[in-house]
Parts: sequence; structure tokens; C-alpha cells
Amino acid sequence: MAYAALLSLTQTLEQILHSHDQSRILDEEKQITSLYEKLSFLLSFLEGSTHKYSETIASLEGRIRDATYEAEDIIESNMSKPASHGVISTWFWKKISPSAFLQSKRSMDNLEQKYEGLQKVIEELDSISKDVEKMNDIEDLQPSMPDGSSKSRSSNNSTIVESISVVEMEGIEEVVKMGRNDLEDLQQRNSLSATSSKFASTNKSAMVGFDDDSLQIKERLIGQSTMLKIISIVGMGGIGKTTLARNVYNDSHIVHYFDIRAWTTVSQEYNVQGLLASLLNSMTDLGHKLYEMEIEELKQKLYRKLQCNRYLIVMDDVWETNAWEEVRRLFPDKNNGSRIILTTRLSNVAVYADSSGPIHCMNFLSLEQSLKLLNKEVFGEECCPSELEGIGITIAKQCKGLPLALVVIGGLLNKSEKTRAYWEFVAENVKSAVTRNYDDFVEILSLSYNHLPHHLRACFLYMGVFPEDYVIHVSYLIRLWVAEGFLKPIIPKSLEEVAKEYLEELIDRNLIMVQDRSYSGELKTCSIHDLIRDLIVRKAQEEKFLHVMNQKNEISPEIIKNQRHLSIHGEIQFDVGDMYDSTVRSLLHLAGSMLSIDICFPLLRVLDARNITFYTFPIEIVQLVNLRYIALIYTGKRKIPASISKLCNLQTLIVFRRLRFGKVRILYLPSEILKMPQLRHLLFEQGFLPCPSAAGNGNLQTLTGVIDFRCTEEALRRIPNLKTLGISYRYDSRTKWSIYCLENLVNLHQLETLKCHFVHEFEIEPLVPLAVDLAFPPNLKKLTLSGCRISWKNMSTFGSLPNLEVLKLKDFDFEDSVWKTNEGEFRKLKFLHIGCNNLEFWEVEGTHLPSLRCLSLRRCPDLNCIPSEIGEIPTLQVIALFQCGLSVVTSAYSIQEEQQELGNDGLQVHNHKDVYKIGNSFRKVRVPLGIKLSITSI
Repeated sequence: MAYAALLSLTQTLEQILHSHDQSRILDEEKQITSLYEKLSFLLSFLEGSTHKYSETIASLEGRIRDATYEAEDIIESNMSKPASHGVISTWFWKKISPSAFLQSKRSMDNLEQKYEGLQKVIEELDSISKDVEKMNDIEDLQPSMPDGSSKSRSSNNSTIVESISVVEMEGIEEVVKMGRNDLEDLQQRNSLSATSSKFASTNKSAMVGFDDDSLQIKERLIGQSTMLKIISIVGMGGIGKTTLARNVYNDSHIVHYFDIRAWTTVSQEYNVQGLLASLLNSMTDLGHKLYEMEIEELKQKLYRKLQCNRYLIVMDDVWETNAWEEVRRLFPDKNNGSRIILTTRLSNVAVYADSSGPIHCMNFLSLEQSLKLLNKEVFGEECCPSELEGIGITIAKQCKGLPLALVVIGGLLNKSEKTRAYWEFVAENVKSAVTRNYDDFVEILSLSYNHLPHHLRACFLYMGVFPEDYVIHVSYLIRLWVAEGFLKPIIPKSLEEVAKEYLEELIDRNLIMVQDRSYSGELKTCSIHDLIRDLIVRKAQEEKFLHVMNQKNEISPEIIKNQRHLSIHGEIQFDVGDMYDSTVRSLLHLAGSMLSIDICFPLLRVLDARNITFYTFPIEIVQLVNLRYIALIYTGKRKIPASISKLCNLQTLIVFRRLRFGKVRILYLPSEILKMPQLRHLLFEQGFLPCPSAAGNGNLQTLTGVIDFRCTEEALRRIPNLKTLGISYRYDSRTKWSIYCLENLVNLHQLETLKCHFVHEFEIEPLVPLAVDLAFPPNLKKLTLSGCRISWKNMSTFGSLPNLEVLKLKDFDFEDSVWKTNEGEFRKLKFLHIGCNNLEFWEVEGTHLPSLRCLSLRRCPDLNCIPSEIGEIPTLQVIALFQCGLSVVTSAYSIQEEQQELGNDGLQVHNHKDVYKIGNSFRKVRVPLGIKLSITSI
């Protein structure tokens, strides 16, 4: 976490140095400048470091992390100060209990010692910097090998290929059953790539759950094309990529079809000489003589060996595009059906090797497949005893379809007594049984973390704050990453855009799983595998980064004080007195229950307290000047105090109200709220925001849940960079719509998402008509309107928006019963939802909605049918129907049948009553406890 710590503190110091605070004294400015320079040097070192992960590097990063944390604690402990005392000055925080206040006072008395401690930290950072310089000097003195690697890297044959411990699933069945001495012998026997290749060729393992994968790969190997083809197998560590490749490689038909086969394991540490020698050793009997040859001689020998033969090459466990680049020109394409199989955890490596061919992505095993693999590992060809079948299912479920976990737990059960009591014990402790009984399991999955670039490590470990099986909303995650300071600004991108790129990188590395993407391709929700999460939590605690609490007996003030982030998954209360000098930066309460706790962490940046009951607005938080993110629910007075504007660092404010008699009570927001300079996201349920009259906020990107907002030109000028706006309007027969100036929305030039809801006070009047002169900004991508009525002129307005991808018309009426789309409209529209309207006839041509992927109709009682021309749209994937009439349903299935007859099997029709969209399909789902869907509703 050294990089994240350095990045966070350098950004804080930049803010201080650029603040033009006249109250700083000269010595103080020199100290801060000196600290900033040393931190910047170390940050540059980590960003440009080419050193491989080792104990030495880990120790150095640990020193950097600890020194930076200490400096950050001193700086941020004193960010709240009287103006006359400078930046490094007296910290005063009003505690909410007398005993805690006295302890806080004792902390203030020690402030001078902390001030002096800053100089000691600078000296430590200076010492670290000298060690870094020495390390770089030694690296520069290393003589280079012909392939560009250092001499020390290639002097030991053990670096040519990796031992069995880093080849996922390769011989794993034998390893589980061996003792430690046997494993060491096996590692020595596989220290050369030739041995590793031959091991891959001869070892037999059960192919459980990979039948379809194997068939697909073999079909591509012996396909019609005679051109050289590259087949990439991609997936997370332990999912069975090597097992699949090995079984295909050893298949009798494949052996017979290819003249030459060769296997090499690349892994993280490799050199060109080793790769070439291992490939040649698979095809010749030259043995160790190959490792005495020069690289150019090896290249020529390999090329000549392959050029006259139909060959199959397997490059297993590839981590870098450079590894492929080094050898790709040595594989001749003689138009004879030669093939290359490449296995990797990194999608970008697969795309780099062959951007034109499809990638074979490995999926998790089904429960049936998991149980079959588990039983085979435990009982071989015998049957599982009936008394253990139910427990076996429970154990298989806990492995979440990861083959490596099933093999490891199967090996453990194989060596133990087959008793119900023991199996029940294992069923309750599957994750710990896997990770504690097989070190190589931890090593295999840890490789993915060790290979992460520095800028992704904190973001990845932060995923541990979420409970098991938690569906993580991407917008929620991104706001947290931004608030935590994990992201380095990249001009001209926003921090949110940088965060999305980081997340996509982690997905490409198969460390984070996509749960749901919108039809426009936008990532909406994600998750992590339970066993990956378990390793994250362990690693994060070792790094003094994150502590997860889900049991009361886990509470230890000393442990909590040494952690930067705290996530609570159970009913836990704190003793305020124990936490007065805590260095915790994040407190996330994600438990399903509601309880009251005191806010007692003075250095908080993130407070997610949506599952804590606040009966009055917690005014104490306005003293926590380092806060960047607040999410909470409270049931008291309807007004947020104006003093919240004191939180000058606040970026995200999420405030929701508990239901009262079935209705959400209106929350009145102070006009000062838009004066907060760093504010980026404001989310409410029903919040009334006065029309801003003072200086605006150029950073504000999200404003949702506001009611009766007046879109005057002056108001919109004060929030010029707004990207997401969610507003609602209450109306009755006396409402004068002109006062809301909705036509001015066209002036929000950065607006991408607009959700506008109209609510009649008595819910019996006709829907409100939208203004004829309604206009929207050209950058708008998503538009949701509900509770209103439109004319066809308005529909043309929607259709003319050049970037519109999502249009949702809910609780809607048209002024006429016939809708006729026009050529040239809705050019980029991918998702169309029409609900509750008087539409009877719809005239459309297949060229009118050229990008449409999903058509959703809800409660359209008068609609005659869906036009058959809808089926002619080449991009259409789904027609989703909710409580529609029989004629509409019939026409939808007719369209599907017609397309199937034409060879288009991609169009699906879903007809359900209560359905939610998950991924690219619609099905019934339950929302897990603790997930606040309304927070990311737009």
C-alpha cells in the first residue's frame, strides 16, 4: 500500500501548498515542501519500478507505507485549526462524551511531540530514498543479456520456468496427496521448462465440467481454416485453464492430427532463452545442451523445426504481451492448419496475441459439475455414501464453482475420515480449510495480486470492505475510490473516468466479476469470488490497510487503530474512549441490522452509515473536516444544518429519510451546500434545494432526488458541469410550469443522464403535458420521463438527440394513439422502454432504430401489436414484456419465430410480470439486505 499512501499524502500536501494560506510560518512551509519532495521522489520510483515482487521489495514498500502513514496522521490531525495557528497547529474536536473529551485533550497536549515527529518521518523517508538510489544503481550495473534481461535473472535455471506451485491445476491432484518433501522433489524435477513441458504431456487428470470447453477447443484446432490460428484461453487463477489445455493437448485425435506438439510454461518470470529451449526440448532429445546455445541459434533451430510440419504450440500461463512478442515471429504460417494455444489470466494479453479471433473465457463450474469433481477427488470411481451426500452438496456450493478450490478440499477430505461429523465441520469452514491446508492455493491466487501494477493494488484490496456475495454498484464503488484518494489525476479525464478505467483493468485481469452491464455497454454492477475476497481481507490486514469486523469478540482497539479502513458486517458498538486517537480513514457499516453508534474517528474521510439509525442529524460530523464522503439515513428534523458547509473537503453527500406512514418526508437543504468547493455528488430521495444565488460549484457532477427545482439560467450557470440530474415535480391544478423553466435544461451542456418525474398531489388528475418548447442538451445519453404526457413533436425532439442511448417513458400518455417513427431519428438508441400509455398503433421500419438492442413494454393495454418490422433491426437482442395484452405477446413470439426461420437465433422474448434486468437477460431476483438500489438508480 506504499503507492496509495504516497499518492494520498502528496495530493493533500499539494492542496496545502496551493492554498495561499498566509497563516503558515516559514519553518512549517519548508518542512511541508521537504516532505512533498521526498514523497514525490518515492512515488516516481514506484511508478517507474521494474523490480519484480520479492521479500526485499515488500520490506522496502512496507517502510515507505509506514513512514507515509505516520506523516499523513500528523498532517491530517491538524487540518482543523484556528486560522492564526497555521496548518500544523492545535487540533480541537468536540467529543460527544465527557470522558472521550478528556482523552482528546490529552491527545492535544501531545501535539508538539507529533510536530517534532514529522521531522523524524522526513529523516526516515530520506533514509529510504538513499536505499532506493542504491537499489537503482545496482540495477544499472547489472550486465545485460542478449534478450535485454539482467545477468542475475538468467544465471539460475530455476528462473527459466516456474515450479509446479505457480502452474494452476497442473498435476494438482498428485500434489494434494503428497507430503511436503514430495512436493519439494516435484518442484525440483520441474525447475526446467523441458521437464515442465513433458510433465504436461504425460500427466493425466480428470476432465470434470470441461467437456463443452474441450469440444469447442478441439473443433477450433481441427477446423476448416488452414491458416495459422491462435486460441486464447482466459480466466482467473485456479479456474482450470491449464487443465483444459493439457487435456486437449494429450487428446489422441489431437496427437494424431499434428506432426509436432510443444508445450512451454511462461509464467511471470521468464527469459527468451528459456522459452525457446523448453519448446525445442518438447520436440527433441538434446536436453540441457539447448540451454548452452545462444538465443539466435535457438530461434533458427525452432523455426526450421516448425516450418515443414503442422504443429501445435501451447504457451501456458502468459502474463505479459512482451513474452508473446518475443516468439511470435518464430511460428511460421505455411497454411497447413498449425495452431497455437495461449492460456492467460489477462484479457489484454489474449487480445494482443490475436485481436481478430474469439477468446475462450472459462466459466465457473455449475453445482452439478462441482459436486461431480468433488466426489471424484474424494472417492475416485466409488460412490459417495448416502449419509454424506447432503453435506457434500453444501461443501461444493461453498467453493463457488472454482475447480482449484474443489480439488484442494477434495484432497483434504480424501485423506481424512469419511464421517458425518468431520464433513459438517469442513462444511462450516470451507474457505479456511482451503487456504490453510494448501499453501500453493494461496500462492496461485496471490500471483495475480503480486502482478498488479501499483496503481491498482489499493483499489483491489478495497474490495474487501464488501460482505460475501455483495452485489457492488459501480457508481457507489467509484465514488468511494475517489474519496479515498486512490486515483491519480490524468488530465483531461475526470477522476470518475480514471476509476472506470481502473475497474476495467481489474476485470480484464479476471480479479473482479461483471454482474451486469447495460445495453449501452456501461458497467453497472460487479462482485468478487468469495475465495478471492478471503485472500483480499487477509492481505489487506497484513498491509495495515483494512480490517473487517463481523463478530463482537473481534473488536480490539489496538488492531483498529493501526488500520486505515474499517468495515462492519455485524452488530458492533464502539467505546468512544477507545477510539479517540484512531487513524481510521474509512468507516463503512454494511450490516443488515439497524443500530446507533457514536461517531468517534477524528480522521475520517469516508463515513458510510446507511445502516445506522440516526434519530437526529449527527451534527458532530461537521467537525470532521477531512470527510470526503457521507452516506446516512436519519429520521429527525427535516432540515440539514447550514453548518455542513464547513466540510470543505466533502465530495459526496448521500442523505435518505426513513419512510413515515408510507411516505418519504421532504428534506430541506441549505443554500450554502453548493458553496462547498470539492462537492461532486449530491444524492437525496426528496430534497428541496433553494435556487442558488451565490457562487456556484464547477465540480458538481451528480444531483439527484431534488424536488421542484427551478432551472433558471442563473441556477444552471452555477452548476455548469452537471452530468447526472434527477428531479421530480409536484403539481396540481394551480401549478404554473413556467416558474420551473424546464426549457433551460438545454443549457446543461455536460448533462448525460436526466431523470424527471411528475407527481400529482392527489393522483387522480390527468397526466401533466410537457411543454411544447421542451429541449434537451445534445450530450444527453439517458433520458427517463415519468408521470407526464407528450406530443409527437416531443418524440421528434427525443429522436433528434444525437447521443441518446437509453429512453424510458414510464406512466406515460401520448396525445395521439398512433406513433410513427421517422427515418434518421434515434440513431444511437439501444434501450427503449414504454410503459402505461394509451398507444394503440405503432408504425416503424427496420431502419428507423438501427442500434436498438432491447425493447421493453410495460402495461400497454391498448397496443394492437408490436410491428413485425421490429424484428428486422439487426442489433435487437431482447423484447421484454411486462403485463402486456395477449395480442402484444403473440406478436412478439411471432417476430422471434420469423427471425429464427431466417437463421437469427439471437433474439429472445421475455414475458414476465415481476422481472428485473440482470446482465443481458431478465429474471426474478431478490435484492440482498443492505444494498440501497436507490442510491445508484440513475
